[in-house]
Amino acid sequence: MSRASLHDPLARQARRLLLIGVTGSGKTTLARGLEARCGIPAVDVDAMAWRPGWVKTPDEELAAAAARVAAGEAWVMDSAWTAIRPVVLPRAELVVALDLPRWLSLARLLRRTATRALTREPVCGDNVESVRNVFSRDSILAWHFRSFAAKRSQMLAWEADPDVPPVLRLRTAAEVDQWLASRRTKG
Repeated sequence: MSRASLHDPLARQARRLLLIGVTGSGKTTLARGLEARCGIPAVDVDAMAWRPGWVKTPDEELAAAAARVAAGEAWVMDSAWTAIRPVVLPRAELVVALDLPRWLSLARLLRRTATRALTREPVCGDNVESVRNVFSRDSILAWHFRSFAAKRSQMLAWEADPDVPPVLRLRTAAEVDQWLASRRTKG
């Protein structure tokens, strides 16, 4: 098994981390928290994956950009897009799976999406969410429903796969907070 616990030294000391989880689970927020607390550079994979106008970066370019980051000694990537997995997983020391209750991730996503649509806050690079997009079939909310089961299955599969770096599966917001607090601080 490729399972880690909150008490494993690796969980407290790893410097190359890949975060996985359903849309709205808090991956980007956690990556920024790790950067602030530990000095590990946070990488916004969605910003690398989306060009202006919501044009998707070709998979080869996305993988090449992720490989450049993964070659470094310290990073936390906030997403595990399929295109980057072959270049990121071999370099990751720890996979952190945010397996929070669906109601929590959906509530966070609804709040975040509504706020961004109203404020026009840039996301994924220089893109913005619009009220019209929120209710389209291509919206982030629709994506949450379409991808939830597959992302959760991926977490469980990686946790059981001995060829994947250790997986620390966090199931509650309290566990996420406890793990972040256990991480060594920068300096």
